Amino acid sequence: MLRFITRSSFGTKDAFQRLFSTSHLQRLAGKVAVITGAASGVGKATATEFIRQGAHVILADIQHDAGQAIAVGLGPNATFAFCDVTKESDISTTISLAVKTYGHVDIVYNNAGIAGSLTPSVTELNIEDFDKVMAVNVRSVVTGIKHAAKVMIPRKTGCILCTASVTGILGGMAPIDYTVSKTAVVGAVRAAAAELCKYGIRVNCISPHALPTAFGVKAMMQVLPGVTEERVVEMIYATGELEGARCEPEDVAKAAVFLASDDAKYISGHNLVVDGGFTVNKKFDFPPPQ
Repeated sequence: MLRFITRSSFGTKDAFQRLFSTSHLQRLAGKVAVITGAASGVGKATATEFIRQGAHVILADIQHDAGQAIAVGLGPNATFAFCDVTKESDISTTISLAVKTYGHVDIVYNNAGIAGSLTPSVTELNIEDFDKVMAVNVRSVVTGIKHAAKVMIPRKTGCILCTASVTGILGGMAPIDYTVSKTAVVGAVRAAAAELCKYGIRVNCISPHALPTAFGVKAMMQVLPGVTEERVVEMIYATGELEGARCEPEDVAKAAVFLASDDAKYISGHNLVVDGGFTVNKKFDFPPPQ
């Protein structure tokens, strides 16, 4: 956020110190957040950035050891909570933990997701695999919205974020199960935003481009057996459209900070696309493996 400062703003030494104090610069100072899928990738990057911006964060994940280690590394403002997002009781318990610990919840970020079966054709789709993808990528998001709303409505304020994907905007970029799940996330956000706005609750989603996270790299390596991890990372970066920049998990985390902050106080029902112009150009052409 850009502030225009007049000379009178610096009338005293105390005013100057307040202006440039850490608490002043932290965009999420004092806020309480719950992030699912926080033990790796975008979730880990977002938890790190939220804490850097002054938030208290509950890191929810099914990866117990990794999540616990990350929470310890992030310091006293981070708490790990084991959470299987396919179980409503786990999501409810995690949000209740935040309320019990801090008295309220300001932000719930439904970020957990899986790549799915990576079936190349709908004709080969295993419907049981489809159901698993929907359970993690869609059902858990709706469950997270539900339980976030239940604790935010009485306070008439709150921010709910969800991770969607550019695959939910353009067809043919990913297998049908993953594409359907991320398209559904966008729909859930729009529906929830329309309902919850009267309670002062904002609901938005973020649609990242392909990222070189363990999640994305593992999925690509399954599609392209025999290709090295280093080459897969290069291929993911090569799909970017914005010259001179690469999309990283930290970019998504910073987008989440903006949407969760007071700078976005009047933004709701929005799908923030972090793709460097990819969906505008409508290109999807991975360079061939070498």
